[in-house]
Amino acid sequence: MRNNKVVAADARTVTVLGATGSIGDSTMDLLRGARGRYSVVALTANSNVDALAKLAKEFGAQFAAIADPARLGQLKDALAGTGIECGAGESAVIEAAARPADWVMAAVSGAAGLKPALAAVDRGAAVALANKECLVCAGDFFMQRAAKAGACILPADSEHNALFQALSSGNREELVRVIITASGGPFRTWAARDIEQATLAQALKHPNWSMGQKITIDSASMMNKGLEVIEASYLFALSADEIDVLVHPQSIIHGMVEFSDRSVVAQLGAPDMRIPIAHCLGWPDRIVGPSARLDLAKIGQLTFEAPDFERFPGLRLAYESLRTGRGATTVFNAANEVAVAAFIAGQIRFGAIARLVEATLNDWIRGGNLAPLSSADDAISVDHNARNRAAALLPQIALKAS
Repeated sequence: MRNNKVVAADARTVTVLGATGSIGDSTMDLLRGARGRYSVVALTANSNVDALAKLAKEFGAQFAAIADPARLGQLKDALAGTGIECGAGESAVIEAAARPADWVMAAVSGAAGLKPALAAVDRGAAVALANKECLVCAGDFFMQRAAKAGACILPADSEHNALFQALSSGNREELVRVIITASGGPFRTWAARDIEQATLAQALKHPNWSMGQKITIDSASMMNKGLEVIEASYLFALSADEIDVLVHPQSIIHGMVEFSDRSVVAQLGAPDMRIPIAHCLGWPDRIVGPSARLDLAKIGQLTFEAPDFERFPGLRLAYESLRTGRGATTVFNAANEVAVAAFIAGQIRFGAIARLVEATLNDWIRGGNLAPLSSADDAISVDHNARNRAAALLPQIALKAS
C-alpha cells in the first residue's frame, strides 16, 4: 500500500531526478525530516530498482521512472498494488520531469540529465541544478530557455549555492569578481611526479567530502573545480576573468563575492551537501537542516593558497575552453569523462587524464569543429563525437605514459 503520510494542503510539490544517487540521497533525507511540508510527485533512478521502489513507497510518489528500460518489469513488480505509476527509459525520465511539481532536483549525472532538466525548465519550475552537464555542455541555451519560461534555476552545488547567497548582498553592476574555493583534494601538497603516478585508491581518499567515484577523482585532478568555473560563468553571466579559484583546505568557506567597495561577502558552512540542498529546497525561505552547527573556535584556523595550474593542468584547460566557447566546454567535459573512466579501468595513469583532455580539445579545434550550440541535440551530438574522439586518442596517450 502507498504510504499514508499526512501532507499539508499547501505542501510544496517536488520531483527528484536521480533520487538514489548521492545528491538524491541527501535530498530525500531532507524531505524525510520535513514531513508534511513537501509532497513527492515523481522520483527517478538510473538502474537501482530496489532503492527507487522503496523511496517511492516511503514518500507516496505518484510516478517512478527507471532509466534502464530493461528493468521496467522489475519496477512494476516492486510497485505492484501501490497505485504508483511507473515507466522506464529516457522518455519516462523526461515525463517525470515534465509532471507538474513546483520544485525539481535535477541530479541525473552526465549528458543524460540534460533533456529531463530542460523538461522541468520549459514548464517554468524551480529547478535545483546538481547536473554539471546542463551548464558545461549547454550553458548558453539552457539559461536562455530558463529565462524564456520563467524558470528559477537554484544552484545545488555547494560552491555555486554559496555564490548565489553572497550575490544577494549587492547589484550586478557592483560586482568585481567571484571566488570559488577548492579543497585542493588529496594531492594538494604532492609533487607533480607523484601526482602522475597516483593510484585509484589514493585519488578516492578525499580529505573532506564524501562523494561518488567520478566526482572524487575530478576533485583530485581539480577538473571538478574547472567544471565549476564553467558552470559559474553560465549561471551568473560572468566572464572567465570575473571568476577566481582559491584553494581552501578546510572546505568551510564555499564561495565569496567581491564588490566594488572592496567588501567581500562569503558563505560558510560545514562540508555537508545537505546545506546547499536545504537552501534550494526552502528557497526563498529557509528550512531547519540536520547538518552540524559550524564551530569556528573548534576548527581554529582557515587557510588559503593560490591554485597551481602546473601541477593541476585541468583547471587551466577549463579556463581555456571557457574562453574558446562554441562547444569547447562540451568537449572538455566529454573528454574528461572518457579519461576518468580509462583511469578507473587502469588504462592510463592519473597524470594522463589532463593530457587526454588537452589532446582532444586541440584535435577538435584543429578540425574546425567549433560552432555555437543552439539545442539539446546539438550539445548531445558534440558530446557524443568528442567522446569518440577522446577514445580514439586514448591509445597514444596511454602509450606515451608507459
